[in-house]
Amino acid sequence: MRPYIIAISWLVATLFVSPPMASTLLAQLADEDIVKRDPAAATKLESRLVGLPSQVTLEGLRAGEGYFSADGKFLIYQSEQVSGNPFFQIFVMNLADGTTQQVSPGIGKTTCAWIHPDGKRMLFASTHDDPDAEKKQRDELKKRSEGTQDRYAWDYDEFFEIYSVDRDELGKKPKYTNLTKAKGYDAEGSYSPDGKQIVFASNRSAFDGRMKPEVAKIFEVDKTYMMEIYIMNADGTDVRRLTDTLGYDGGPFFAPDGKRICWRRFAENGATAEIMTMNLDGSDQRPLTKLNAMSWAPFFHPSGKYLVFTTNRHGFENFELYLVSTDGGEPIRATYTNGFDGLPVFSPDGKKLVWTRQVGEPGPSGRPPGQIFRADWNHAAALEALGLGDAPPENPKEVQRRAVESAKLSSADFSRDDVARHVAYLCRPELEGRMTGSPGEQMATEYVAAYFDHLGLKPAGAEGTYFQKFQFPAGAALGPNNAMSYSTGEKQTDLTLDKDWRPLSFSASGSIDPTNIVFAGYGMFAPKTEQNEGYDSFAQLDVKDKWVMVLRFMPENITPERRQYLAAFSSLRDKARKARDLGAKGIIVVSGPTSRVREQLVPLQRDAALSGTSVAVVSITDDVARQWLLAAKKDLNEVQTLLDSGNPTSGFDLSLKVVAQIDVEQVIQIGQNVVARLQVGDAPSEQTVVVGAHIDHLGNGTSSSLAREDEKGQIHFGADDNASGVAVMMEIAEHLAALPEAERRALKRDFVFAAWSGEELNLQGSKHFVATLQAKQTGPTPAGGSSSGSNNPGPPPSIYPQVAAYVNMDMVGRFQKSLVLQGLGSSDFWRKEIQRLALVTELPVTPLDDTNLPTDATSFYLAGVPIIAAFTGAHNDYHTPRDTPEKLDYVRAAQIARFMGEMTRSLSAAENPPPFIQHKIEAAPQQARAGARVYLGSIPDYASDVKGVLLSGATGGSPAAKAGLKANDVIVELAGKKIENIQDYADALKALKAGEKVKIAVRRGGERVDLEITPISRQ
Repeated sequence: MRPYIIAISWLVATLFVSPPMASTLLAQLADEDIVKRDPAAATKLESRLVGLPSQVTLEGLRAGEGYFSADGKFLIYQSEQVSGNPFFQIFVMNLADGTTQQVSPGIGKTTCAWIHPDGKRMLFASTHDDPDAEKKQRDELKKRSEGTQDRYAWDYDEFFEIYSVDRDELGKKPKYTNLTKAKGYDAEGSYSPDGKQIVFASNRSAFDGRMKPEVAKIFEVDKTYMMEIYIMNADGTDVRRLTDTLGYDGGPFFAPDGKRICWRRFAENGATAEIMTMNLDGSDQRPLTKLNAMSWAPFFHPSGKYLVFTTNRHGFENFELYLVSTDGGEPIRATYTNGFDGLPVFSPDGKKLVWTRQVGEPGPSGRPPGQIFRADWNHAAALEALGLGDAPPENPKEVQRRAVESAKLSSADFSRDDVARHVAYLCRPELEGRMTGSPGEQMATEYVAAYFDHLGLKPAGAEGTYFQKFQFPAGAALGPNNAMSYSTGEKQTDLTLDKDWRPLSFSASGSIDPTNIVFAGYGMFAPKTEQNEGYDSFAQLDVKDKWVMVLRFMPENITPERRQYLAAFSSLRDKARKARDLGAKGIIVVSGPTSRVREQLVPLQRDAALSGTSVAVVSITDDVARQWLLAAKKDLNEVQTLLDSGNPTSGFDLSLKVVAQIDVEQVIQIGQNVVARLQVGDAPSEQTVVVGAHIDHLGNGTSSSLAREDEKGQIHFGADDNASGVAVMMEIAEHLAALPEAERRALKRDFVFAAWSGEELNLQGSKHFVATLQAKQTGPTPAGGSSSGSNNPGPPPSIYPQVAAYVNMDMVGRFQKSLVLQGLGSSDFWRKEIQRLALVTELPVTPLDDTNLPTDATSFYLAGVPIIAAFTGAHNDYHTPRDTPEKLDYVRAAQIARFMGEMTRSLSAAENPPPFIQHKIEAAPQQARAGARVYLGSIPDYASDVKGVLLSGATGGSPAAKAGLKANDVIVELAGKKIENIQDYADALKALKAGEKVKIAVRRGGERVDLEITPISRQ
């Protein structure tokens, strides 16, 4: 990297890029280049986080792995300084005066010590009970005297056990209590913050007689191959295994709050290691690093916001200290001194760092001996480098101006730094999650428009602008005139709004005089078919000019097959329409005691449909409903339980009247797409290739959020979903705009680039764009931006070949196994071109024919356009505040930009547009996700082509995690339904009942594993 490039990188970091991006993608590149050119600069770079180091241990051949006591006054560590013993022994140092005491017996080998939080006990691992311990000492001394010792002598001795000792007994005849008594290596232990538990590493499972022969053969030469993490009580009882993978899992420590564990996980071949965290029960195991190097020795900062660890990403023997956020992301370099810097530990107050650094001349191992060093730690600088600090608010327009100016520094090549710049701005807190119609969405779209203008693209929105505005339903609001009461005889009881009752968002407004009420069970009508019995809640029940009280969902205790059929008739809109058609004045919805919902009143939430109904629709609490049924001498629980069997019972009249005044206002807002055109010739071409990505996200998560309870109301940044897609789309635009004139003129079709809004609200923005093109053929664009509301008979008109093809990017920032390309069933053009580009770019690709996609590509497919949609897979942070920029893989994102850019160029260069194929669609994309009242927490791997549903993992604490589902499991059966694909899985979810345990079968390592899972309610 040339000096002027470094200067530009730092300028970008200073002017615009948010702290995570500045540190990870620009500053670090500059740092590494500086060190290469000027090694003396390493000290200055290191001093940003680490103060001037001072050596703590001087005595003995070598020392290392020191850990503070809870009060920060003592340091327990290992050192080679016992006469006649060439191996480590454990010592404790008083940091006030430097005095030390020997903790271990002095015989055998020791490692990994820890001081109990009460300061009275210590634990360490030792082989002093090995009958051959002293012989092994003599053998090692002999090897050293002859110069024949191993370069690294750690052998994971099977006699290692974990011992505890009372501190008061040191210097006397201490009693060492063996806490682990299983054959095998037991070591690397540490106490939990409350002192009640110990987490440690062990290969004991290799000695239980159940190892497969092929595994045993590897274990003979690699004793770490069966190393796993275990947890036990502080007295050694109740030992539980937490990990179960081949290869080394070790070095575990508790988080400061005691709720998670960090550790290192080696690849099965032992060549690399990554930093991991998990819950105390072993669930939610996830990597924090993906460096493909030897990364190990993680340790939490007391703030709980980040970890420090050791890695050799800069050279096989050059280990440096790095930081990584507790949520993962791009790690930050902390030390710059050649050689070994490792085993870092923070003091309890977070102000000091101790670690092992190799100093001096090479010792018997061929390396300089290690000693413990201590330095001041700059926590504030660490937070800033990781993007975790609190920055003062800035003027949003000034932020946007600097962002656009910074973006202009980008190159026409497909650059990770360019992608990072765009993502960083779109995820700024000032944009507040880019909710459709919000000021944040406006800032985001203005940024993209300004960038298109910089590239020389022509405005292709409305009235000569880059913007295409559309109306969308933003939910409903309650007006000032809402009231409801009921009367039995002469007595009238008023109900309290939002406590006892609430109108639904699609309710009609107006007054209803005192009106009789009838109970109609689940309020469903399903016709009889050859395969299914009918269901009629209204048989022999007169509902004309009456209120109809219905239960909210569908019968709870029916078979999965019956539930799947009735799901299509169980929505509240369906129930309201049926009651309306029978002449009812309105319906009253009650959840009922067997439904196990989180909130009994139906939320007044965003609705993807603009239309309401011509009848009143309200919900009431179970308590109100219970009082009403008592008036008819009925018990709500008994009535619902009877109906839950699946057989509709006769409805009945309730001996009361209900009067209501309903005032519901439909809220309509304006969103905007950004649309620009890149001409390839002197005049606009008749055909175009449209390249798009949705720019909107969830704001503060008021709808569609999967946030944890402690995350409710936080900004949902949407880095992967879908700042990543927008950034890749902008990279493609930049690359094609910079083509030499001769190359551009050789193309046949113009490019249209679009950042859609409203995708999270049922594809509103892209639907409006398509409907606008369709309207030029059939008439005016319908209100709301979609032709789906038109009364025109037949399917919507095709916009092909005016739009020759549509290329979509949605969630392309978290590369896992491959680039998933969906929609290929829409044309036979795709696979040959994919094969060519995969070969050229060396990018792993998974091609999928499915055109049933919950993304903007569907708007084009339904209008007869061939589509291809890029995607890199689901993850735990989807639709949560944890989807943040530092977690994206920018190198792969740039590769994806190149791949999709070349695909886009091929579409323009082709002699003929790709032929459109009507691929079979089983359900509309939004319908495929509807009807599931329950939540499992499974994370499907959409890049797989296995029979069943392959899992990438399970969300921590979810029903799936509790059931024992793991990454690489393949779901093959759920609740008695055979699962062969994701559609089967979606259908099976509709049949599940919250709180009711069902069987789930997975294929794991070639074998079927039967488990049980208990779904929880989404509602």
